[in-house]
Amino acid sequence: MARPPVLPGPRPDWLKIRVPAPEVVAEVEGLIREQRLVTVCEEARCPNLHECWGVHRTATFMLMGDICTRHCGFCNVGKGRPGELDPGEPQRVAEAVARLGLKFAVVTSVNRDDLPDGGSAHFAATIQWIRTLSPQCGIEVLIPDFRGSESALLTVLEARPDVLNHNVETVPHLYRRVRPDADYLQSLAVLRRTAEWRDAHAPGMRVKSGIMVGLGETPEQVLTLMADWRASRVDIATIGQYLPPSELHLPLDRFVEPAEFDMYHRKGLEMGFQRVESAPLVRSSYHAKESFEG
Repeated sequence: MARPPVLPGPRPDWLKIRVPAPEVVAEVEGLIREQRLVTVCEEARCPNLHECWGVHRTATFMLMGDICTRHCGFCNVGKGRPGELDPGEPQRVAEAVARLGLKFAVVTSVNRDDLPDGGSAHFAATIQWIRTLSPQCGIEVLIPDFRGSESALLTVLEARPDVLNHNVETVPHLYRRVRPDADYLQSLAVLRRTAEWRDAHAPGMRVKSGIMVGLGETPEQVLTLMADWRASRVDIATIGQYLPPSELHLPLDRFVEPAEFDMYHRKGLEMGFQRVESAPLVRSSYHAKESFEG
């Protein structure tokens, strides 16, 4: 069992969470268990789980199992050799979306570098099933980098999600420690190619990316990263506080003050982002529907 994280002092008041609507949380959890699905809400120990499940009746579905082929130091998802793909999973995710009556669904995955297409066809099938069972539902996909494969990215784009999200997670200076199996420039290329395809084929689609702060970055490095996002024509940015899932994960460097988050929000709007979600408890899919509509 993972031990609790070691934090630099007590959690500030702005990071304390109210737990609402336990009966609705139990209902959503029961449906997820019944459908044999995995959510990133649970796997990542997201601090907003009870709000999203209990108030908004939303969950971020995680495709292709709960074992990742990469070794990011911040992530609580299991690492190792994944199992076989479940061909029935895309339909079951769509059925859960329909039964929850979602107006907006978020779908992500573990990294599957063991698969020739990185799982891109599985993403596309899930989008298509949701479109079939819930044609009015908006869809955001939070994708891996597919090892830079343009054909894999195109497979997902041609399924026409409303939002394509790919997180860069941290500033390039920290990549070797935080994302040892990834490449910052490759992630920017995913975002840039997505924006180019959007401009040519689906002007209404949004491009989104996010990072965590509190890992040792400086505000100047964050602002430089945000400028890189805008140069890649990212529309929506998310910036939230890193909280280590356990003491076995990367240590927390600092609690970022709300005023600094407010500064990123203000500067981001000045840079031209359509939406900047910047606050301690923001996560990549937090208030995803509101961000898309806003």
